[in-house]
Amino acid sequence: MVERGEVRRDAEPAKPAWTFLTNYGHVLVCIAGDPGIRGRDIAARVGITERAAQAIVADLVAEDYVKRTKVGRRNHYEINRDRPLRHPVEQPHSVGELLQLVADLGPQRRRRTAAS
Repeated sequence: MVERGEVRRDAEPAKPAWTFLTNYGHVLVCIAGDPGIRGRDIAARVGITERAAQAIVADLVAEDYVKRTKVGRRNHYEINRDRPLRHPVEQPHSVGELLQLVADLGPQRRRRTAAS
């Protein structure tokens, strides 16, 4: 057992007791980084079940935060970066601002990636 403040020395790093973003934010960051990501990969990265990842994606699609398009047998996602964040404290800010800050996925990085 790891006591508070101690560092685990095994292969997997300890999960923090809490984070600043919810699983919804984590899913958005995953999709922003890889628009063709599979549900199972989202689940693995976020640390949730596939069913929970699917439910979050479905909620994001239903509320127009994410557009889902079928490409062959896979899904491709596009984030609506202009949508406001949902909590009243955060509403002056957009999803795009959050992703630019957290995932370093602002306009400059996307242009550089596209030009590469």
